[in-house]
Amino acid sequence: MKNSIKEIASKSIESFASNLKGSLVFPTDSNYDDTRKVYNAMINKRPGLFAMCKTVDDVISSVNFARENNLLVAIRGGGHNGAGLGLCDDGLVIDLSGIKFVEVDTSNNTVKVGGGNIWNEVDTATHEYGLAIPSGMISTTGVGGLTLGGGVGYLTRKYGLTIDNLLEADMVLADGSFVTVNATENTDLFWAIRGGGGNFGVVTSFTFQAHPVKTIMGGPTLWPIERVEEIMAWYDTFIQEVSEDLNGFIATMVIPESPFPEHLHNKKFCGIVWCYVGNPDKFDALFKAVLELNPVFAHVGEMPFPALQSMFDGLLPSGLQWYWRADFFNELGPEVRAEHLKYGSSIPTPLSQMHLYPLSGAASRVGAEETPWAYRDAKYAGVYIGVDSDPKNATKITDWCKAYQEALHPHSAGGAYSNFMMEEGQDRIKASYKHNYDRLARIKNSYDPDNLFRVNQNIIPKK
Repeated sequence: MKNSIKEIASKSIESFASNLKGSLVFPTDSNYDDTRKVYNAMINKRPGLFAMCKTVDDVISSVNFARENNLLVAIRGGGHNGAGLGLCDDGLVIDLSGIKFVEVDTSNNTVKVGGGNIWNEVDTATHEYGLAIPSGMISTTGVGGLTLGGGVGYLTRKYGLTIDNLLEADMVLADGSFVTVNATENTDLFWAIRGGGGNFGVVTSFTFQAHPVKTIMGGPTLWPIERVEEIMAWYDTFIQEVSEDLNGFIATMVIPESPFPEHLHNKKFCGIVWCYVGNPDKFDALFKAVLELNPVFAHVGEMPFPALQSMFDGLLPSGLQWYWRADFFNELGPEVRAEHLKYGSSIPTPLSQMHLYPLSGAASRVGAEETPWAYRDAKYAGVYIGVDSDPKNATKITDWCKAYQEALHPHSAGGAYSNFMMEEGQDRIKASYKHNYDRLARIKNSYDPDNLFRVNQNIIPKK
């Protein structure tokens, strides 16, 4: 059993506070309710204490305090995790939002980033130098959570997952020690954090390889939902064969009232959101095959890469109700496409949607054991997302997501991208790491045998 904050002597807490450059936030503080808010408003956890860290020493002190007092501990970076795993009830939250910096080295196009940064801050800094790091789809996402889970995004086909571009990390381990991990130092830990989540320590900085990306061709194309089977069958072939310079995720969605034209509002569509990073002179010829499908809406053009990365931030701000389910897929056959028509035609709320992210290209050329990400042979990472602003609709969006995923799971590859999972139990976690789970469990046992870092998609320590 973990102790409660209430059971800890006030002198111990006072001593802890006196060693911090940052601050502590208690349930009795006026800013407590704001502090405990995360991206998903469906999460309503009540931590016993927040440690608002500003330095690595603050993180070390916080880890030691949690371990010595047998506290449940959660690590919060950007607070975007769908399952709310950046919070815990009654325990200690180690908040990294005060540890932010972005250092761009143009001599080798590497970027060092703080554990508390969000991707928008990184994108803004790297864009000035005509560089980008493969990340996700929403720029308010935290760097830490997205990276440690894998990192699927617009640049996946061209430059791989975020973890494929991670060169080094600084970490605080469960015993309070501080280590650097990379291809030559602490190599077992370096392997484990590239997809194994926050199981192995608190990452206070990441160093990435960036790539020459500044202006891209991007934006959405839409077709009526009735055409989803046709478009999905075409897409399944096209996206696997087309140049890796072009990426595009396919979706079932409802078009919101802004910023789209009025005649599209509140109607259901099959959409593809594109990102092309190649020679602009070759784009029209390559994209001709898309336009020949006669989309009812095509808003694809030249834009700064950060504009695409943040395109949906305004539609999906913090504070909405969210529920997620996910699967990997190897094929989009007739039975799969029929289910997408069925559930895409019954989307329950305007912001709810389904996405399939392609995993071909650079991401597929990394070996299935080179990182914990075991599904290098999967074609797509699929996610079903229930979203709404009204808590009264929480059950409606949850039930739709579950039904959508349960209908398609028999056709899936078995596991799911961990960043798209709720708290779904050990069987789901093991399925998502497949043959890599046992190695992760042994590394976990070496560095965190008591499972201090357990508020995550947890890997149980094993000798």
